[in-house]
Amino acid sequence: MDINELNEDEMKLWNMWKGTFKQIFGRVVKEMSEHTGLSEGDFGVLDRLVQFGDGRLRQQELADSMDWDKSRLSHHLTRMETRGLIMRRPFDADRGVQVIITSVGKSALDEALPIVSKAIRKHFLDQLTDQDRESITGLAERTKKRS
Repeated sequence: MDINELNEDEMKLWNMWKGTFKQIFGRVVKEMSEHTGLSEGDFGVLDRLVQFGDGRLRQQELADSMDWDKSRLSHHLTRMETRGLIMRRPFDADRGVQVIITSVGKSALDEALPIVSKAIRKHFLDQLTDQDRESITGLAERTKKRS
């Protein structure tokens, strides 16, 4: 068999993996959005500002961490800024822009985190055996090393 082709079982496995991930992720995002009004992107921005930057990050670092291009992030940040979730300030020393979480954004994130945690547990973690956890962890570590 050509290594550039997938057989039927391999394609089936790939599609099952993608579909399962999308289904679980979609359920988590839906529950978060219904309870908080935050979108997946809103949560991603707010969470990264706190996790990676103690409430503030350069806009380019934020874009890189989300794997978004500058334009997409800029448009999204404009909408978030209008809603009072973040603010942007230019850096004095260079042409960069700093994105800062506001108290409104921090409150929204604090409200969302337990909802997201509960949804992840319900739709994913509670479905796993100890062996599943070991397998997923091993796969993630191998994949990360090869990337």
